This record gives sequence, C-alpha cells and structure tokens, in this order.
Amino acid sequence: MAYQTINPTTNELVKTYPNHTEADIEAALAAAHALYKSSWAQGPVKGRVQVLERLAELIDARAEELAKICVQEMGKLISDARDEVWIIAEIARLYAREAEGFLAPIEIESGLGDAWIEHHPLGVMMVVEPWNFPYYQLMRVFAPNFAAGNPVVSKHASIVPHCASVFEELVNEAGAPKGAWANLFITSGQVSDIIADDRIVGAAMTGSEGAGTAIATQAAKHLKKSTLEMGGNDVFVVLEDADLDKALDAGVFSRLHISGQECICAKRFVLHEDIAEEFLARFTEAMASVKIGDPMDEDTKLGPLSSADASAGLAQQVERAVAAGATLHLGGKAMDRPGNFFEPTILTNIKRENPAYFEEFFGPVAQMYVVKTDDEIVELANDSKFGLAGAVFSKNIERAKALASRIETGAIWINTFASTAPELPFGGVKRSGYGRELSQLGIKEFVNQKLVLVSNAA
Repeated sequence: MAYQTINPTTNELVKTYPNHTEADIEAALAAAHALYKSSWAQGPVKGRVQVLERLAELIDARAEELAKICVQEMGKLISDARDEVWIIAEIARLYAREAEGFLAPIEIESGLGDAWIEHHPLGVMMVVEPWNFPYYQLMRVFAPNFAAGNPVVSKHASIVPHCASVFEELVNEAGAPKGAWANLFITSGQVSDIIADDRIVGAAMTGSEGAGTAIATQAAKHLKKSTLEMGGNDVFVVLEDADLDKALDAGVFSRLHISGQECICAKRFVLHEDIAEEFLARFTEAMASVKIGDPMDEDTKLGPLSSADASAGLAQQVERAVAAGATLHLGGKAMDRPGNFFEPTILTNIKRENPAYFEEFFGPVAQMYVVKTDDEIVELANDSKFGLAGAVFSKNIERAKALASRIETGAIWINTFASTAPELPFGGVKRSGYGRELSQLGIKEFVNQKLVLVSNAA
C-alpha cells in the first residue's frame, strides 16, 4: 500500500511516504503500553487535558497552513478545509473543558450501601480512519481517548499522509507524552495483526463496510470491543409545508458538500408530491449552475473527487443505476478536464429492484423520490441497510418531530442539513455502524465503568 500525496485537482504526484516497518510498529506498541501503565494514564484527568488546550492553540496558530494541506491532498474547498480545522480545535477544547466532569464518579442509590461508578482508561486503542475529513476523523478519536487515558495507534488513509503526519506533529508539539499517539503507514494486514496483539484493548474505525467488517471480525475474534461508522444513505425529507427556499439551499449545499463525499450529507431526497415538481425544477437549475473548479478559489462551490479511482467508480455506479431503469435527469459522468471532477448528477425513477436504491453514492449524485403520505416517508426512509442521519423540512415542528422519531437513524436534523458539533454524539445504526463518537457518549465508549460499593451491612 503506497502512501502518497496526489493532488486531485491536477492528479499530479506531490510526495511518496515510506511505510513503517515491523520494528516501527513494535516500538509504537511498546511505548503506548508503557504509557498506559504509567501514572499519566492512571492519574488525574487535569494533567492530560492541559495538552488538549495547548493543541487547540497550536491548531489555531497554523490554521491556514493546515487548511491548504487538506485541499492539496483530498480536494476539499478551502472554505470547507478552514471549517474542518476550526472544528478540530473546538473538539480539543470541549474535552479539555468537560472531560473531568464527563469522567467524574456517578452515585447510584442502592439498598446495599454507598455505590458509585468510576471511569478508568482501558488501554491502547487501534484506530483506522478515512480521508474525507483527514483531521476531524483523527481528532474525534484522539481527544476523548487522550483525556480518558487511552494511548492510540492510528492508521490513516493512504491518500492523506501529509495530514496524518502534521497531526502527529501537532500532538507531539502540544506536549503529549511518548506513546500517546502513533501515526503508522501500514497495510490492512498489519492492522489485523495489531488488533490481535495483547496490548490492544479496542478498535475504532470509520470507513467502508468491507473494512468495518474485517476490523469488527478481528476485534470480536480476540474479544475486544470495537466501534464502527460505515457511511449512510441519508434521507432529506421535504414536506408540502416546508420553506422551499431554505430546503433548496440546504439540499444543494448538503449534496455537494465535500463534493458529495460525506457520510451524513443528503443523498435520498424524499419529496411530498405537492411540492416535488417545483423542488426538482429548482434543484436541477441550482445543481446545473454551480461553479466547478479549483478548490483554492474562494468562489468555487464544487471541487474534485478525492482520486481518479473514486471518479471512475462513481461513473460506473451511475451507469449501473441507469441500466437498471433509473432516469438520468442531470449529469452522470466525469468531466473532460484535468483532475477528478464529476458532474453534478440527479437520478429519478429509481425502483426498489434497482441496486442504486440501496447504495450509497459517494459523490455529487442526488436520488429523487416522490411520496404522498408521512407513512410512505417512514417506509422509504427505513427501507435501507444504512441508518446514520437524515433531515426533515417542515413548518409544522410537531409533525417533523414525529417523523424524526420514526426514522431509523443515529440522528435527525429538522429544518437544517445534517452536520456535526463537538458536543453532539455522532454514530449510526444498521450497517452504518455502532457506538458513538464526540460528546460525553464518545469519551465513555472505551473506559472501564467500574462499580464500587461500600456495604452498609453491620
């Protein structure tokens, strides 16, 4: 597996990074395990969160540099890259500010005596992370585990090695002790071997179903906990009483965000029949007129896909959908220009027997469905192997809340597009995965919630 920076705007090779050796892996595991056994992990939270405060400051100081690295490696718009850099600093600050409270003992009323739950670190974590949010994905696992006292060994995606390297540099500069975070350029086979190592206590992954299945299987084989986030096919529901201007703006933005390469962006547009024709016409006009180009240009609204393979794969996926009966309403192919640009695309008339009905399109491809009733909305939304997030647009908040409660996902957003914040838990159900990251739920995924009871017996 070659770790390379290839600029997706031009497909030019920028730099190749050497893989880490077995000796490097052993050194990382030994340092991480030694740190877990030390007073750093077993001592008070306060000593650890000071590093997170410093890390946030370092990120702020290098924000523009970090954003440009992200643009060069995976093609994210510069404005979106700045947003990502901003939020990772906020995640570090959240856990610096709240970790002590999140991990404080919890008293339990019991007739057996004084009882409480303590929170203790478990040990060294193995994490595997994707390229689409190359800093955010790392901070989501680093900050809570660092605050809790769990050292982390990380394999990042092979197309974002510069982001992985600079993140490790920032962690070290912030004052994290040796072994707290190790970035390894390794193969999937080496990941499997690391999970099997007795020094590893758990695994976390964000990525494809295939990778998630492999990691979950290996973790389960060795009786180790795992958390997985494996994508989504999120519904974007627009009811007949919705503010259409607001819904259209949010829908176009969400479908094109990160060039459509985002797990929680709008993918299946579920439109009430009373507004479906107008919404589709206006949505088509907006998608067709979006400015496509250099992601470093502040006016660009759609940049390239992350790689040539991603573009070719998406084109084949659209072709299969059309061959199976879908109508190609707009776009549908890679653009004839340097880089990995793909046309904004809309598919309609997708029947349940079409494979596209159940697939996630990881690119600027929107699926359109028309429904008559709220029951049809719920049936369509839940007829999916995924369950990550979704959105409902309606001026009737009680109706929207009722729909939100019936849709099988890890999160629902009302009158806005699905997004993220440090204080909000992130995760899904079904094949979107299990477990939660961020918020107080995220920090408790990999801690020992230990019961202590002092008997009141004489």
